[in-house]
Amino acid sequence: MANKIVILGSLNLDSILQISRLPQPGETLSMTGKNSAPGGKGANQAVAAARAGGAQTAFIGRVGQDETGNFLLETLKKDHIETDHIVVDHQKDTGQAYILLQTTTGQNSILVYGGANQNLSLTDVKNAHSIIKEADFLISQFETPVEVTTAAFVYAHNVGVKTILNPAPALDQIPAQLLAATDLICPNETEAQALSNVSVTDLNSMRQAAAFFQKQGCARTIITLGARGAYIYDNQHKIDQFVDAFKVKAVDTTAAGDTFIGALGAVLKTDFSNLVAATLYANRASSLAVQKLGAQPSIPTADQVQSYFN
Repeated sequence: MANKIVILGSLNLDSILQISRLPQPGETLSMTGKNSAPGGKGANQAVAAARAGGAQTAFIGRVGQDETGNFLLETLKKDHIETDHIVVDHQKDTGQAYILLQTTTGQNSILVYGGANQNLSLTDVKNAHSIIKEADFLISQFETPVEVTTAAFVYAHNVGVKTILNPAPALDQIPAQLLAATDLICPNETEAQALSNVSVTDLNSMRQAAAFFQKQGCARTIITLGARGAYIYDNQHKIDQFVDAFKVKAVDTTAAGDTFIGALGAVLKTDFSNLVAATLYANRASSLAVQKLGAQPSIPTADQVQSYFN
């Protein structure tokens, strides 16, 4: 039976600016291409959970009262994501992201205008208690106010719902109350280093970063390492290992991490007993996503992910 996933997070329209390399200060470069696609870390993860993992997915968020917001809502509905708890904000426009995509490497640099995402409120969380309570996992990131995520995670923790935190973009410090209510934290290596003050370079340093999170109340850590794969630490199940990435030619890495998180949550058991297998599945989904342009358009279906295991 498919997991029930609730995502609390951001919805953005991505403008993808294709360039050969990043410009130097004061330099003007010509773009080699330009297009747009639905995005936002929260929305990307929701689409990945629904599309790549087959999860029953609901969303808590905000869009502006504009055509962009309507477009993003309709996009989620096409993947059968419940949008009843996405509030239409009357003060701010829908979020926007500007992605500088280096066509030679597939690497990206991203500028984000939070817009309506930053107006997500404690009331929005309270109004969504009913769907959180029925979920297997609640997933969130840091493109919406951290105090709202904290309130949602504390409620989920109190009613026995498992929580997955993707601390991106990294904050200088995560509230202790939020970490204590987090069952699994999933930073990338840069975010892990920023949060733990451990230079994440090898297995030993990854263990040190995971130990830092464990002291804060997180029993499990997955550090995503891009083309190298992922490191998993789970004290309960005595897991301390790498899961290698699949070797592919990257075209656009924009949704790689979000695809990983969404796919992971969709197939993960609530007792975390299949954490290694779920990470392998998420790695495969992510490796497929980086081979196509755009965030949500690149996210594979569950059938496409499964076909690589057969």
